[in-house]
Amino acid sequence: MITIIQYKTVNVDGLDVFYREAGDPSKPAFVLLHGFPSSSSMFRNLMPLLARDFHVLAPDLIGFGNSAAPSRESFEYTFENLTKNLTGFLAALKVDQYFLYVFDYGAPIGFRLAMRQPERVLGIVSQNGNIYQEGLGPKWAERAKYWANPTPEPRAQYESAFAPETIKGQYLTGEKPGTVGPDGFP
Repeated sequence: MITIIQYKTVNVDGLDVFYREAGDPSKPAFVLLHGFPSSSSMFRNLMPLLARDFHVLAPDLIGFGNSAAPSRESFEYTFENLTKNLTGFLAALKVDQYFLYVFDYGAPIGFRLAMRQPERVLGIVSQNGNIYQEGLGPKWAERAKYWANPTPEPRAQYESAFAPETIKGQYLTGEKPGTVGPDGFP
Protein backbone atom coordinates (compact mmCIF):
# COMPACT_ATOMS: atom_id res chain seq x y z
CA MET A 1 0.00 0.00 0.00
CA ILE A 2 1.31 3.44 -0.91
CA THR A 3 1.48 5.95 1.93
CA ILE A 4 0.36 9.44 1.06
CA ILE A 5 2.08 12.25 2.90
CA GLN A 6 0.01 15.41 3.11
CA TYR A 7 1.56 18.87 3.33
CA LYS A 8 -0.36 21.31 5.50
CA THR A 9 -0.08 24.56 7.40
CA VAL A 10 -1.77 25.63 10.63
CA ASN A 11 -1.64 29.06 12.21
CA VAL A 12 -0.41 29.12 15.82
CA ASP A 13 -0.52 32.49 17.55
CA GLY A 14 -0.13 34.36 14.26
CA LEU A 15 2.67 32.16 12.90
CA ASP A 16 2.19 29.61 10.12
CA VAL A 17 3.51 26.18 11.04
CA PHE A 18 4.07 23.88 8.08
CA TYR A 19 3.81 20.16 8.73
CA ARG A 20 3.78 16.79 7.03
CA GLU A 21 1.09 14.31 7.99
CA ALA A 22 0.65 10.63 7.21
CA GLY A 23 -1.29 7.68 8.57
CA ASP A 24 -4.66 7.13 10.12
CA PRO A 25 -5.72 9.85 12.61
CA SER A 26 -7.52 7.20 14.68
CA LYS A 27 -4.15 5.56 15.48
CA PRO A 28 -1.73 6.84 18.14
CA ALA A 29 0.05 10.05 17.14
CA PHE A 30 3.80 10.09 16.58
CA VAL A 31 5.32 13.59 16.52
CA LEU A 32 8.71 13.91 14.81
CA LEU A 33 10.91 16.87 15.78
CA HIS A 34 13.77 17.65 13.41
CA GLY A 35 17.31 18.82 14.07
CA PHE A 36 19.37 21.82 13.07
CA PRO A 37 19.56 23.06 10.32
CA SER A 38 16.98 20.73 8.83
CA SER A 39 13.21 20.51 8.61
CA SER A 40 10.50 17.87 8.52
CA SER A 41 11.95 16.92 5.15
CA MET A 42 14.48 14.79 7.03
CA PHE A 43 11.61 12.40 7.85
CA ARG A 44 10.34 11.93 4.30
CA ASN A 45 11.55 8.30 4.19
CA LEU A 46 10.67 7.45 7.80
CA MET A 47 7.08 8.69 7.71
CA PRO A 48 5.74 6.00 5.33
CA LEU A 49 7.21 3.29 7.58
CA LEU A 50 5.64 4.73 10.74
CA ALA A 51 2.34 5.54 9.03
CA ARG A 52 1.42 1.85 9.01
CA ASP A 53 0.93 1.95 12.78
CA PHE A 54 0.72 5.64 13.70
CA HIS A 55 -0.76 9.00 12.81
CA VAL A 56 2.52 10.74 11.98
CA LEU A 57 3.01 14.51 12.33
CA ALA A 58 6.26 16.24 11.45
CA PRO A 59 6.20 20.02 11.88
CA ASP A 60 8.84 22.43 10.65
CA LEU A 61 9.87 24.37 13.74
CA ILE A 62 9.48 28.15 13.54
CA GLY A 63 12.38 29.57 11.55
CA PHE A 64 12.97 26.31 9.66
CA GLY A 65 11.77 24.74 6.44
CA ASN A 66 8.41 26.01 5.25
CA SER A 67 7.20 27.44 8.58
CA ALA A 68 7.16 31.15 9.35
CA ALA A 69 10.53 32.76 10.03
CA PRO A 70 9.73 35.99 11.85
CA SER A 71 12.44 38.55 12.53
CA ARG A 72 14.41 38.29 15.77
CA GLU A 73 12.78 41.58 16.77
CA SER A 74 9.29 40.07 16.61
CA PHE A 75 10.06 36.53 17.84
CA GLU A 76 12.62 35.50 20.42
CA TYR A 77 14.21 32.30 19.12
CA THR A 78 14.54 30.33 22.33
CA PHE A 79 13.79 26.71 23.08
CA GLU A 80 11.14 28.02 25.47
CA ASN A 81 9.29 29.92 22.74
CA LEU A 82 9.63 27.06 20.28
CA THR A 83 8.14 24.76 22.93
CA LYS A 84 5.21 27.14 23.39
CA ASN A 85 4.67 27.15 19.63
CA LEU A 86 4.77 23.34 19.50
CA THR A 87 2.28 23.17 22.38
CA GLY A 88 -0.02 25.44 20.36
CA PHE A 89 0.53 23.30 17.26
CA LEU A 90 -0.57 20.15 19.10
CA ALA A 91 -3.57 21.96 20.60
CA ALA A 92 -4.62 23.29 17.18
CA LEU A 93 -4.56 19.75 15.78
CA LYS A 94 -6.32 18.38 18.88
CA VAL A 95 -3.52 15.91 19.61
CA ASP A 96 -3.89 14.92 23.25
CA GLN A 97 -1.46 12.00 23.50
CA TYR A 98 1.52 11.12 21.37
CA PHE A 99 4.86 9.46 20.98
CA LEU A 100 7.82 11.80 20.42
CA TYR A 101 10.85 11.34 18.20
CA VAL A 102 13.43 13.98 19.05
CA PHE A 103 16.58 14.64 17.10
CA ASP A 104 19.33 17.16 17.86
CA TYR A 105 17.72 20.64 18.02
CA GLY A 106 14.27 19.09 18.49
CA ALA A 107 15.34 17.38 21.73
CA PRO A 108 15.30 20.38 24.10
CA ILE A 109 11.90 21.31 22.69
CA GLY A 110 10.43 17.81 22.97
CA PHE A 111 11.84 17.24 26.45
CA ARG A 112 10.42 20.56 27.67
CA LEU A 113 7.06 19.53 26.29
CA ALA A 114 7.32 16.14 28.03
CA MET A 115 8.26 17.73 31.37
CA ARG A 116 5.25 20.06 31.22
CA GLN A 117 2.72 17.49 30.07
CA PRO A 118 4.09 14.04 30.97
CA GLU A 119 0.61 12.51 30.95
CA ARG A 120 0.36 13.20 27.21
CA VAL A 121 3.62 11.53 26.22
CA LEU A 122 3.28 7.81 25.45
CA GLY A 123 6.98 7.32 24.76
CA ILE A 124 10.12 9.05 23.50
CA VAL A 125 12.64 8.02 20.87
CA SER A 126 15.77 10.17 21.11
CA GLN A 127 18.49 10.31 18.50
CA ASN A 128 21.47 12.49 19.34
CA GLY A 129 19.35 14.54 21.72
CA ASN A 130 21.18 16.42 24.44
CA ILE A 131 19.20 17.06 27.62
CA TYR A 132 21.63 18.81 29.94
CA GLN A 133 23.97 21.82 29.82
CA GLU A 134 27.12 19.81 30.49
CA GLY A 135 26.36 17.69 27.45
CA LEU A 136 27.07 20.63 25.17
CA GLY A 137 30.78 20.40 25.95
CA PRO A 138 33.58 22.95 25.58
CA LYS A 139 32.75 23.62 21.90
CA TRP A 140 29.69 25.55 23.00
CA ALA A 141 31.32 27.69 25.72
CA GLU A 142 32.16 30.50 23.27
CA ARG A 143 28.71 30.33 21.73
CA ALA A 144 27.16 30.59 25.18
CA LYS A 145 28.97 33.92 25.63
CA TYR A 146 27.30 35.13 22.44
CA TRP A 147 23.89 33.90 23.60
CA ALA A 148 24.33 35.93 26.78
CA ASN A 149 25.40 39.04 24.82
CA PRO A 150 24.12 38.81 21.21
CA THR A 151 25.77 41.91 19.79
CA PRO A 152 26.57 42.32 16.07
CA GLU A 153 30.33 41.80 16.42
CA PRO A 154 30.25 38.25 17.82
CA ARG A 155 27.22 37.44 15.66
CA ALA A 156 29.35 37.97 12.55
CA GLN A 157 31.63 35.13 13.74
CA TYR A 158 28.79 32.65 13.42
CA GLU A 159 27.36 33.69 10.05
CA SER A 160 29.39 31.00 8.29
CA ALA A 161 27.50 28.38 10.34
CA PHE A 162 24.47 29.05 8.13
CA ALA A 163 26.30 29.07 4.80
CA PRO A 164 25.06 26.35 2.42
CA GLU A 165 28.48 24.70 2.21
CA THR A 166 28.75 24.52 6.02
CA ILE A 167 25.31 22.96 6.31
CA LYS A 168 26.02 20.43 3.55
CA GLY A 169 29.30 19.60 5.27
CA GLN A 170 27.46 18.59 8.46
CA TYR A 171 25.80 15.82 6.50
CA LEU A 172 28.47 14.88 3.98
CA THR A 173 31.80 15.11 5.80
CA GLY A 174 33.09 11.67 6.57
CA GLU A 175 30.50 9.90 4.44
CA LYS A 176 31.47 7.69 1.55
CA PRO A 177 30.82 9.35 -1.82
CA GLY A 178 27.47 8.33 -3.25
CA THR A 179 25.91 7.31 0.09
CA VAL A 180 23.99 10.53 0.81
CA GLY A 181 21.16 11.41 -1.59
CA PRO A 182 21.38 14.84 -3.23
CA ASP A 183 17.68 15.66 -2.91
CA GLY A 184 17.95 16.68 0.76
CA PHE A 185 19.74 19.91 -0.14
CA PRO A 186 19.83 22.33 -3.11
